[in-house]
Amino acid sequence: MIAGPDRTPLPRTFFDRPVLEVAPDLLGRILVRRTPDGPIELRLTEVEAYAGPADPGSHAYRGRTERNAVMFGPPGHAYVYFTYGMWHCLNLVCGPEGFPSGVLLRAGEILSGQEWAHRHRPTARNDQELAKGPARLATALGIDRRLNGSDVCSGPQAPMRILTGTPVPPDRVLSGPRTGVGGEGATHPWRFWIDGDPTVSPYRAHTPRRRKSDAPSDRT
Repeated sequence: MIAGPDRTPLPRTFFDRPVLEVAPDLLGRILVRRTPDGPIELRLTEVEAYAGPADPGSHAYRGRTERNAVMFGPPGHAYVYFTYGMWHCLNLVCGPEGFPSGVLLRAGEILSGQEWAHRHRPTARNDQELAKGPARLATALGIDRRLNGSDVCSGPQAPMRILTGTPVPPDRVLSGPRTGVGGEGATHPWRFWIDGDPTVSPYRAHTPRRRKSDAPSDRT
């Protein structure tokens, strides 16, 4: 008989560790999202670590702002940000309070509540695509800025919780550069994913944005 995933909630002490320990250890864990439609459960298959003031790729690299304030708070809280004027992304705050590090949840497998996830993401062609990428994951789970600061360790009535699930053996965890990160943080191998999992998102290197003044001109 094969034992099912452990449904014990992860304690705050799990998140109160260095981000490079927490990030790969989140793979295989289960995120439970309570939505107005019904509960959705997702198994994490891909994450990225961001190490605050030590990491040029982090939102907190240049200090505290209104946008990133949650990252400076206690571990085990959700940091939700809005990007490109269209999408939300979900992070989990790690490490000691005052040191702003976090893990971006990049992809996962929807284990239950697929009907609700498809309602949130009607363009998904199949279940594997529902949460294949950080914006898709947040959209499928119905996550937006209203959940910024949510405590994922606060109990069964919380909008989000992380269960123990089935941790992934180290030999199945791969790592490499983070997706879309440029500059000094481009080469950090702080993206972690489950080898061969079909829900993992494709890697894309950073593409610098062209400023309007740099755009090609049709003048002669």
